[in-house]
Amino acid sequence: MKNKKKDIRALTKKQLQEFFVENGDKSFRGSQVYEWLWSKGAHTFEEMTNISKQTRTMLAENFVINHIRVDQMQRSSDGTIKNAVKLHDNLTVESVLIPTPTRTTACVSSQVGCSLDCQFCATARLKRMRNLNPDEIYDQVVAIDNESRLYFDRPLSNIVFMGMGEPLMNYNNVMKAVEKITSDEGLGMSAKRITISTSGVPKMIKKLADDEAKIKLAVSLHAATDEVRTKIMPFNETFPLEDLREALEYWYSKTKSRITYEYIVWKDVNDTRKDAMALVRFCKYVPCKVNLIEYNPIDDGDFQRASSQATDMYQQLLERNGITVTVRRSRGKDIDAACGQLANKSAS
Repeated sequence: MKNKKKDIRALTKKQLQEFFVENGDKSFRGSQVYEWLWSKGAHTFEEMTNISKQTRTMLAENFVINHIRVDQMQRSSDGTIKNAVKLHDNLTVESVLIPTPTRTTACVSSQVGCSLDCQFCATARLKRMRNLNPDEIYDQVVAIDNESRLYFDRPLSNIVFMGMGEPLMNYNNVMKAVEKITSDEGLGMSAKRITISTSGVPKMIKKLADDEAKIKLAVSLHAATDEVRTKIMPFNETFPLEDLREALEYWYSKTKSRITYEYIVWKDVNDTRKDAMALVRFCKYVPCKVNLIEYNPIDDGDFQRASSQATDMYQQLLERNGITVTVRRSRGKDIDAACGQLANKSAS
């Protein structure tokens, strides 16, 4: 029976070098191939023009490059671009390019579907089919960087792990992707321009701190009492706010990096002064800022956007208590690329 070819990007540079030595070639050949795979983003062995045809044939006989393919690209009236990304096994994830006058941000996915069960999110309705590999995460960033250069005449400036999936439930692969993105042998981006957004997995937040990750941390909070949060994010029963708070205090003690809370206000869910004051109290534990996010409906009407008065009330209470707050208007709503809408249509 013929052996299944291995994905060459699962190999480290050292393993590639060893492969060439074992096959009677020089170790530097492995370094050349590694550069083609990562910093040059080669999709095929034929693109590796400084390597002999015989060597390229040998590589093709032993390995595959499981590269992603942008299957469908949609452009919003506000400039936002959404990619439906086809993986090597024909599963689909989505990623988004969000432009502003001063920056372009890539919003990337880390899982096919999601491990968690947030009631208001379209992605959570898809069962988690699998984790993305480091190269599949990296490829999303490369594709968006290319689009940023093509459509906005500038390189990608920021990355947020706010697409499909819970990044901390795919910790090892996400961190390997970050390592490649920040490496001089990859994209050479600063880790400070990368934000990992989590729904709140205390144990993994602590691991992130222990591993001295230089990235920024955002938490999808959406409620600051267990009663409300468990209703809208049932996994909160397993990871209650007290555990989350302790993990965030640990994160800050180790990193001295301010946390961002992502917070949506919904009508009749968390739109009272009591809810807002609970958030104010939660914000006192660790230095933070709050992004109040406009809700994007996912067709069923169970969750409805709160009134502008409720959002204003939140903003005023936070500011009065010395907490930095930004009201975020959603981008890409007309192509279902806004927060919580990924997989609503093109991947469902």
